[in-house]
Amino acid sequence: MDRVRFVLFAGLLVLATGLPAQMREAAQGVIASVDAEKRSKLVLPFEDAKRTDWHYTPRSRPGLSFADLDTRGREAVHKLLRTALSEAGHRRVVNIIELELVLRESPFGLSLIRDPEKYSIVFFGAPDATKTWGWRFEGHHLSLNFTLRGDRVAATPSFFGANPAEVRTGPRKGLRALAPEEDEARKFFALLDEAQRRAVVIDTRSYGDIVTTNQDLVSPIDNRGLEARALTPPQRAQLRKLVEVYADSFEPGLRAARLARVDEGGMESVRFAWAGATTRGAGPHYYRIQGPKFLIEYDASQDDGNHVHTVWRDFTGDFGRDLLRDHYSASHR
Repeated sequence: MDRVRFVLFAGLLVLATGLPAQMREAAQGVIASVDAEKRSKLVLPFEDAKRTDWHYTPRSRPGLSFADLDTRGREAVHKLLRTALSEAGHRRVVNIIELELVLRESPFGLSLIRDPEKYSIVFFGAPDATKTWGWRFEGHHLSLNFTLRGDRVAATPSFFGANPAEVRTGPRKGLRALAPEEDEARKFFALLDEAQRRAVVIDTRSYGDIVTTNQDLVSPIDNRGLEARALTPPQRAQLRKLVEVYADSFEPGLRAARLARVDEGGMESVRFAWAGATTRGAGPHYYRIQGPKFLIEYDASQDDGNHVHTVWRDFTGDFGRDLLRDHYSASHR
């Protein structure tokens, strides 16, 4: 498949063919779908400080929301999302947005805040074949950030959340938008022996949210937990499968680049740590998977554990920092 040929350079995806041009074309389609007045809100300078000001709570956001777009514009946004996401990843996005309707119908729904129309698209710099530009799709429980320069793409931070994690009443009963993130982690935990579990469980209570929250730059948290080098082959395979769950939301090239980033730092150095309840349905819980180059966090602290936040961070590559550093270094030389 031509689309997935790549090499890893400075932690970024360098695509042989396909994705950058497709993403650029789809982005131009979104921009072309609005008039000049809206375009001035949709396309901001690449250097704008809002580019690294991301969040996953209901709030005002730069760019244009679905409410600002007509049918053509909305379809163009979904076309752009499909260039970056797998079919499963795009379905996950749609399910998360639909959960706003579930929250609206709940007793404390706050209908003015819970709105599937309040998901926004924004561009930082105009889509260009050589110059650096980026885009973000964001709203409650979603923040997907992409930075491009030429044939290189950076795709972190990426945040997916779900409230409720499991819909327990109503027409969407049974929906679990982020089920694999919990289920595969529990399968891994079940494979551990007692000594390993003592090393893995670092706190009896979760932390209220992902530890890194919406910081624009993150560093390794600590060295607690159990390293993959201490696992048996079946345990290590299950941990790898869990990491792949977080990569599976993205199209094949981006998925492969994420896993190459994991391997670049050495899978044997990856640590798994857990906090909070260890039995499903028993209350708030949290885990993280951390390697030399990356961090995955999963938190289910709110609503007695039925409210999930997940994030993938890259210690040097978030918001295309590797890409920009290499560009500036080359320019200086």
